[in-house]
Amino acid sequence: MLSNTALKYYDGEVLRLQKETRSQYHAQVDRLIAKLSTSVKDKTKIKITKVVKAGSFAKFTILRKSVDDPVDVDVVFYISGRSLDSSSFESLSADIYDLLIELYPSKAVDDFEIQKRAATVVFKGSGLAVDIVPVIESGSSGYGFQFDTQGGKTKTCAPCQIDFVRARKNVDANYRTLVRMGKKWKNYKEIPGLKSFHVELILAYLQDRDGASVKIEQRLRDFFLFIAQNELKTVLSFPENKGTITAFTDPVVIIDPVNNDNNTAGRITDDERKTIVTAANEAWEIANHASVEGDTDIWKELFGPRFKIED
Repeated sequence: MLSNTALKYYDGEVLRLQKETRSQYHAQVDRLIAKLSTSVKDKTKIKITKVVKAGSFAKFTILRKSVDDPVDVDVVFYISGRSLDSSSFESLSADIYDLLIELYPSKAVDDFEIQKRAATVVFKGSGLAVDIVPVIESGSSGYGFQFDTQGGKTKTCAPCQIDFVRARKNVDANYRTLVRMGKKWKNYKEIPGLKSFHVELILAYLQDRDGASVKIEQRLRDFFLFIAQNELKTVLSFPENKGTITAFTDPVVIIDPVNNDNNTAGRITDDERKTIVTAANEAWEIANHASVEGDTDIWKELFGPRFKIED
């Protein structure tokens, strides 16, 4: 079995975003936030109440940029004074899109894209993609509503999502390493339907159920085995999910820890579920074989040719 030291070497040398690059991204994002906030204030009636860096960047589970692993940062703009309807969101997205093009006149229009929930800016020099996520504020404590292009809305809380990961990391110092390894496997194997958020939540569920990991490799194999044996048929929820949880009929149900009415896996089809289960079963067999043989090269079947545990 690979030692924690060996796998943390792989995490630190290959997977984890370097400190200097993280600082570079922070500076780039901060400049964008400042420019966009000023422009919004001066040229629209949109009122920004706060801005939160969110997603894997804020959770410290982001992967270093590679061929398999794009780098993106979610920036949540909390907006007040807007009604909770799709037309309000459409006009909000259009305003932000137009302001971004105006703010960066030297960038090609192709560098800007309206996605399902966000406008995206791609900085080609660093390769960083920044998703501008407008959230219409609802009450306090960081809650608000995100919309999609079909008019649907989802209640969310960016600071609460960050706190969720921080709480697991505080219990298990290996948690973020495990998340990054799970994400790397997902990206390298190009597994359809499985998102980084799902990897994060499944590992959190196992930690809540079984306690902190002792051996990183063992918990990683537990992750693969859980998916393979359970077939993603158990409804996953968390201690943060207080009160009544909505009953879903989707093939896979992983409850959002900040919203009992949101199934984060609601878009996974049954065919995708079966593909994920098959991939996890194969991964478990490969990981066991690699462990028994003590052969580092076998691990490359899961994580790619850059897997290494020493210089």
